[in-house]
Amino acid sequence: MSTQKPVVLITGTSSGFGRLFVEKFARNGYSVFATMRGVNGKNVKSAENLRAFAAQDSLDIQVEEMDVTDDESVNKCVANVLSKAGRLDVAINNAGFAYVDLMEAITLDQTKKIFDTNVFGVQRVARAVLPQMHKQGSGLLLQVSSGAGRVVFPSFGIYCASKYAMEAVTEAYRYELAGSGIDSVSLEPGAYKTEIFGKIDRGDDPGRLASYGAIKAVPDKLGEALTTSAGDPKEVADLALEIVRTPFGKRQLRYRIGSGGPGVVEINKLTDQVQAQLLQAFGLAELTKQASSSSATA
Repeated sequence: MSTQKPVVLITGTSSGFGRLFVEKFARNGYSVFATMRGVNGKNVKSAENLRAFAAQDSLDIQVEEMDVTDDESVNKCVANVLSKAGRLDVAINNAGFAYVDLMEAITLDQTKKIFDTNVFGVQRVARAVLPQMHKQGSGLLLQVSSGAGRVVFPSFGIYCASKYAMEAVTEAYRYELAGSGIDSVSLEPGAYKTEIFGKIDRGDDPGRLASYGAIKAVPDKLGEALTTSAGDPKEVADLALEIVRTPFGKRQLRYRIGSGGPGVVEINKLTDQVQAQLLQAFGLAELTKQASSSSATA
């Protein structure tokens, strides 16, 4: 593998946005490490298809095993990437899933499971890749969040909670890494036609909902509305490439794309203002300010 190409690691590439990101970056001159869990098990077919796609078009793609809920798996995968590529320029935290149901039907085990993937998985990957990025003095953590990380829908509560937490993690890294030449950015898609719509589970304790009345219909109603309004997911892959190509110091903290969740852009603008005031008030504005660069991070 050529070490002259920028190196991108992407989680959750068996389908959906992850698979599209792999194709987009590989076709645009990046060395791509496409990670997923169960490359020799539940996702063996997806792994085989991705390798065949890479071979057919002579693209620089390597499929690697990574379960973002497992420390050893994450650390082993990142070590393997570095042994092959010698560097790591971009980590795209895309792995994630959703439950859609009223909050009381979601069990504590389900709550732990979604946070283990959507939030703790981001932290595991970040901690695994950051030592190399610090060594390089450059890098990008790109989190695939959601408009649901800025607004709340009934029956999407636990998913929103996980995405809100991801947004906080992303923003904290943004401030703390500003002086290291490393960026942390959130990509917030609306509703898009990916496989996630066919993989959404309901709560494991539906008996809790007997007294809820008409609101019990909300999960199905919202699911239908989101599916109907869903856009072309290739738009998200296009924006991800644009973000990566943008030089350090010139990226936004948050990028909103797609329909759904009206007002998200306005919320982002307002929170940017509030955070700027907060950092200034505590004397942290200069410490957390990125220096613009004339060259891209990757």
